[in-house]
Amino acid sequence: QVQLVESGGGLVQTGGSLRLSCAAFGRPFSNYAMGWFRQAPGKEREFVAAINWNGTSTYYVDSVKARFTIFRDNAKNTVYLQMNSLKLEDTAVYYCAGRLVPRLSARKEEYHWWGQGTQVTVSS
Repeated sequence: QVQLVESGGGLVQTGGSLRLSCAAFGRPFSNYAMGWFRQAPGKEREFVAAINWNGTSTYYVDSVKARFTIFRDNAKNTVYLQMNSLKLEDTAVYYCAGRLVPRLSARKEEYHWWGQGTQVTVSS
């Protein structure tokens, strides 16, 4: 079993930046792909970004490309989401997720562990 703990959320103005962190506990996560998802009020949880086991492959939803960067530090069992040029529509609860295989995925059904979420609020 793996426990994922997110941090770094908060309130930021449009155009600002935040860095989310997700620390994994319970077993080394260096063999596993990781992802970030988000859920806005009244909407389904949606894919944001994913990274493979060693960080050599990443994938983003179109709406965050060139603004968000996912990266990981396997020595620290931590994955990050750097969010720049934030927009009002980025407001959501952001969830970190992990899957049991090294290859990344954009499908939430293919992830086995989830964090508790961290709130990101972008204001004008």
